[in-house]
Amino acid sequence: MIEPTEITPIRKNMQTVAFYNVENLFDLKNNKAKHDNDFLPSSNKNWTQKRYENKLNKIGFAIANIGKQETGKHPAIIGLAEIENASVLKDLVNTKDLKACNYNYIHFDSKDERGIDVALLYDPTVFEVLHKKAFEITLTDLDGTPDYTRDILLVSGLLNKKKIHVLVNHWSSRREGEKETEFKRLESSSKVSAILDNLIKEDENAKIMVIGDFNDEPQSKSIKNLVTNYNLFNPMETLRSFDRGSVKHQRQWYIFDQILITTNFFENTQNEFEFYKANIFDVPFLKIPEGHFKGAPYRTYAGPKYKGGYSDHFPVYAILKQ
Repeated sequence: MIEPTEITPIRKNMQTVAFYNVENLFDLKNNKAKHDNDFLPSSNKNWTQKRYENKLNKIGFAIANIGKQETGKHPAIIGLAEIENASVLKDLVNTKDLKACNYNYIHFDSKDERGIDVALLYDPTVFEVLHKKAFEITLTDLDGTPDYTRDILLVSGLLNKKKIHVLVNHWSSRREGEKETEFKRLESSSKVSAILDNLIKEDENAKIMVIGDFNDEPQSKSIKNLVTNYNLFNPMETLRSFDRGSVKHQRQWYIFDQILITTNFFENTQNEFEFYKANIFDVPFLKIPEGHFKGAPYRTYAGPKYKGGYSDHFPVYAILKQ
């Protein structure tokens, strides 16, 4: 594992807000209410304590370094996807690279059929939680049966004593086809719209960040609806290219992981947070170093084969400047 070579001075007037789909962060216990059989010591994947701890340490190292080149410190807030439960979050924040960050976490159990949830890590020395709520998304498959997916997590709080709202998302996948599953992501987009309506009704100047793995790209209808209807800014639109994205599938890059912000983050107001920059955290240690898939995210498994990497997604992040 390569440590960053450049040391950036700590910049107290900057904070990082990040999002990371950590790809199947499961513990070793069998939860009979969830489909977690792939991640047990007895499974084909042979999910052992050693492999679990390696995954935790790798994810912890990655998180600790997101935005560090710009701010000189760990992120203030990190939205997470594919978390099994609060137990793995407790283990994650106690890894060697995150323990000194003193992160707290917010998590609600969802009805997701795979047993994965969204969550939020935050540094309580710079972020004070005022409100937290999980919003269930009601979906129905084409055959009429219920489809249980991840909740949307809303956390409102004070970042350096300035109020912001963060919505953490992990929308339905494209596993059965992009068009065939589009209605599910549009339903999630509608749920985000309803949450935004309520926040703006309470405070027309609310500063809001909508972050997550949307399983759609910036030009997709589900994302464009939010950007257009709520005058949001999507810095990820300009980051995707033929050789760059947050996830790679069948040799093609996608930018499913995004951060959308209200445009009042561009207002030059004294002591308020302004948007400074956004990026994909695709540093070399998170990439496959060689071979046929060189440059793609260095993941934990490729099918049943253990690779020992981080995740099949790169984190994304935004820097706010005060």
